[in-house]
Amino acid sequence: MSSMVTVTETDERSPLLHNSGEITPFTSPSPESSSSATDPKQRLVSLDVFRGLTVAKVSSKPAATKKVILRAIKLFLLGLILQGGYFHGRDDLTYGVYINNIRWMGVLQRIAIGYLLASITEIWCVNKNEVNSAVTFVKKYYIQWVVVVLLGVLYMVLLYGLYVPDWEFEVVNGNSSLSVPNGTETQVVHCGVRGSLEPPCNAVGLIDRFLLGESHLYQRPVYKRTEECSVNSPDYGPLPPNAPAWCLAPFDPEGLLSSLMAAITCFLGLQYGHIMVHYKGHMQRIMIWLVSSSSLLVLGYVLTVTGVPLSKPLYTLSYMCITTGASGILFLAIYYTADVINIQKPMILFQWMGLNALIVYALAACEIFPAALQGFYWRSPENNLFNATELLFETVLHSEKWGKLVFVLFEIIFWGLFAGFLHIKGIYIKL
Repeated sequence: MSSMVTVTETDERSPLLHNSGEITPFTSPSPESSSSATDPKQRLVSLDVFRGLTVAKVSSKPAATKKVILRAIKLFLLGLILQGGYFHGRDDLTYGVYINNIRWMGVLQRIAIGYLLASITEIWCVNKNEVNSAVTFVKKYYIQWVVVVLLGVLYMVLLYGLYVPDWEFEVVNGNSSLSVPNGTETQVVHCGVRGSLEPPCNAVGLIDRFLLGESHLYQRPVYKRTEECSVNSPDYGPLPPNAPAWCLAPFDPEGLLSSLMAAITCFLGLQYGHIMVHYKGHMQRIMIWLVSSSSLLVLGYVLTVTGVPLSKPLYTLSYMCITTGASGILFLAIYYTADVINIQKPMILFQWMGLNALIVYALAACEIFPAALQGFYWRSPENNLFNATELLFETVLHSEKWGKLVFVLFEIIFWGLFAGFLHIKGIYIKL
């Protein structure tokens, strides 16, 4: 998922946006659609689908900064509750977490970091120059681009420059097929390299182990699904014979260093919103977005070909460029469909989910609702409505893969309708 943030307008219904006396809502109707843009009940659909952050008119910078910091803290704490280990997800009817093993980082924590950095620069680092050309646009927001470059350089220097020595971790008996006696055993991972992007010896894991602690990292990283670590690859499964020790090591895909690169996507999305604000014509906006998104896609592809791997766990530069560019293309397609040719009904589910994104994320993506639903079962925990529905699709389609795909699409429609119900009732969950 790209953490792209678009500057459009503030809205009290959106859980991650400002709505205070210090930060005034901003609207930017285009000449071609002024009737829909100026009517608060008929806002641009694409803004609901792909909305984000704006600090358009700030009357008190210190007060706005305070609200940004408080919002980021609340978002970070919510992430700790949802992804810190208290909820155990599907197929586990227990809950609770040992404080010494709480996971510090997660998706919402990463969003909080990007949100904080982007908001602070929008409040303090944007001058009051009027934008009437590409040159004045760059001059107005150049400090944000400087921050982007600094974050990118810092990430690349640490990723390729840090020396990763040999390191060790503890394996608890019963969690592996390695020869571990009763209790725990210390496993040693041999590295002694610099600039490695392989699972056991990269600088991303090194920084997280040093600053966060091994016990506070994600315990089921994606590399446990590789052929070296799972007989059921590309899914989780038992360890194959002679599996390397690092297969059992923790690794956080939302770690500190990778979150620096993820924060850059917030700044890039911010510029997409700035284009919405300063350029009023539909085609003018579309051409700028198209060139920007295509450039990011091409740059990401070139980086991949030249040796920078496409890695989500490390959030590499190539991954950031490709996912942000793809997000921009998707946003452009939605904008053109909903606001230019005015076909809005197919976008209604996205609009509803955008208005209540936080509650949908908590219940669906963090698997709180599936786990709660699995609490009601017949004779054994496996016989529950959630698993039965998934099994039904697989049986009807005579394929496990296609059945899972249709089940996922069914879930998306379900949560879209659920968000629509909340919208009809005027219920919006926000921080």
